[in-house]
Amino acid sequence: MTALAKIVHTTPEVEAEPDLTDGFHLVIDALKLNGIETIYGVPGIPITDLGRMAQAEGMRVISFRHEQHAGNAAAIAGFLTQKPGICLTVSAPGFLNGLTALANATTNCFPMILISGSSEREIVDLQQGDYEEMDQLAIAKPLCKAAFRVLHAADIGIGVARAIRAACSGRPGGVYLDLPAKLFAQVMDAEAGRQSLVKVIDPAPAQRPAPEAIARALDVLKSAKRPLIVLGKGAAYAQADEAIRALVETSGIPYVPMSMAKGLLPDTHPLSAGAARSTALKDSDVVLLIGARLNWLLSHGKGKSWGEPGSTKFIQIDIEPREMDSNVEIVAPVVGDIASCVQALLDGMGKGWQQPPSDWIETLKTKREANIAKMAPKLMSNASPMTFHAALGALRTIVKERPDAILVNEGANTLDLARGIIDMYQPRKRLDVGTWGIMGIGMGFAVAAAVETGKPVLCVEGDSAFGFSGMEVETICRYGLPVCIVVFNNNGIYRGTDTDPTGRDPATTVFVPDSRYDRMMEAFGGVGYHVTTPDELTRAVNEAMNSGRPALVNAVIDPAAGSESGNIGSLNPQSGIKKKK
Repeated sequence: MTALAKIVHTTPEVEAEPDLTDGFHLVIDALKLNGIETIYGVPGIPITDLGRMAQAEGMRVISFRHEQHAGNAAAIAGFLTQKPGICLTVSAPGFLNGLTALANATTNCFPMILISGSSEREIVDLQQGDYEEMDQLAIAKPLCKAAFRVLHAADIGIGVARAIRAACSGRPGGVYLDLPAKLFAQVMDAEAGRQSLVKVIDPAPAQRPAPEAIARALDVLKSAKRPLIVLGKGAAYAQADEAIRALVETSGIPYVPMSMAKGLLPDTHPLSAGAARSTALKDSDVVLLIGARLNWLLSHGKGKSWGEPGSTKFIQIDIEPREMDSNVEIVAPVVGDIASCVQALLDGMGKGWQQPPSDWIETLKTKREANIAKMAPKLMSNASPMTFHAALGALRTIVKERPDAILVNEGANTLDLARGIIDMYQPRKRLDVGTWGIMGIGMGFAVAAAVETGKPVLCVEGDSAFGFSGMEVETICRYGLPVCIVVFNNNGIYRGTDTDPTGRDPATTVFVPDSRYDRMMEAFGGVGYHVTTPDELTRAVNEAMNSGRPALVNAVIDPAAGSESGNIGSLNPQSGIKKKK
């Protein structure tokens, strides 16, 4: 029996009444009709029964301890699958918790739909004090790509369809869908309900670039003496892996991957300039951006990370025309979806394409090898307590031996150093903080990565980052997910050695010394490890990942090993006042 015929009253003596359905089942049927089989959320009034019924109808419902982490899970599910991840929350405070993840999904161009129950319109509009009263639609609108409210059961199909199309089409993003509590109990004829549902056809249609834009881009590339390709997470999302690899190898142009684009081609590929990033950016004369934006992560395309002003020409592939010229002039804008644009460039190169001068390739190769050699001794130390480099060196080897595993990474030093140290070999295997550089995504991303892919997950966390979502280890244990969490524990934020000048309190950046995060995992039935050397770390992670059980490795890092704000210390303002002695 489908979910569309749930309310039927028949007796031998009385003619059967028409089959009926209600708002609960129409929401479920609308999602399932569009191939959505998983919901992430936190149950509670007024959406508790929606989760129960969805589970009864065969959907997978993953319940978290906090809505922000459920939202992060939905967001990264969207990135991994190209279908909108669904986050379901209660009204007001629950909605606000999910809104943080929705805004982050929009910023990172992840397709996601936040569905929240809400108070009744007539009470909210008159501000009469309903349970968790809040005008959620108005609050959500500035922070997401689109926002819709459904008031009638007959419109649920259209509402869900509009949300899906908005989340996936063009530049993907977050969408809010407001469902007032009264909507769920509304009853209508089951057949009319079935006919009201909409299966979205081609939610993200190809947007092919103009031929003249491709010709212009190829002309600029042909003129380059030191060309460079920058791959962003948009390139990873596009799943145009073979075409992107063919473009790089046919053109012979070296490439730098942004962090979530690592693995589109292996970081060990001969044309990878990731280990020579500074030289590649500063000395390039033509840069082709594929799914990457010239925001703060690329120093806005100017400044000390790049050459003299005007010395670098930019070609940009983006589906959003307004992205062009956002920081510097884009001399060859290519507007369209990445798969179509990359294929068009590849087709335009033909067989006679002239690859870049060999001295440019050799310059980057020499710099890359020198940087790798300089880094090697730091990665090989087996001292105790560990440095960040030594611990990440151990994990680097594990990832190399397990290229199919998914790496989730967040923190300050833990994030910044891991980006450069841990090589990736397959696309969409590295998930991290993205455009905003926020902390708190770790456990949500880890849960969704395991649920959506069925692959083992290695989640590498700074101890500060882990604190944002650490309670979700219970969620990981409850669902028995193959997630191994490694907490780099240096007793604080950046370092664990700061002090309060007054001697009254702990310093603002210091945590309880020698905390045993591994025992949190043990408390919920997972496996905990406490390690102090890279060799112990290697053994613990391999054992955990071989078992497939939830595990947490408390990796003791030298409290003095960190640096202020990792690689973005320059963004932390310094006081302009010199205190007199």
